Amino acid sequence: MPNSLFVVHVHVHVKPEHADAFRQATLENARESVKEPGIARFDVVQELDDPTRFVLVEIYRTQDAPAAHKETAHYKRWRDTVADMMAEPRTSRKYVNVFPDDAGY
Repeated sequence: MPNSLFVVHVHVHVKPEHADAFRQATLENARESVKEPGIARFDVVQELDDPTRFVLVEIYRTQDAPAAHKETAHYKRWRDTVADMMAEPRTSRKYVNVFPDDAGY
């Protein structure tokens, strides 16, 4: 059976003066997000060479789970909190899980 996990990488570039605040708001969102039944993982990584750049690695159990995530209070709070912190609009790329298999999550 093919893997069903749906992976989204969200690339974010924030204004330098907002890097710490963005990190804190994003960690709060991630801690709540991993409690959602449709989310297998929600990683937050920050670039070493440029701490104004982040990648959110969101691993969903189904392709419908991202839409459910965007309806949660914690996502909406994060979205509104960080909107003015962005140096440019965030971008995302969507993937399907290959390894480890879905049971590894």
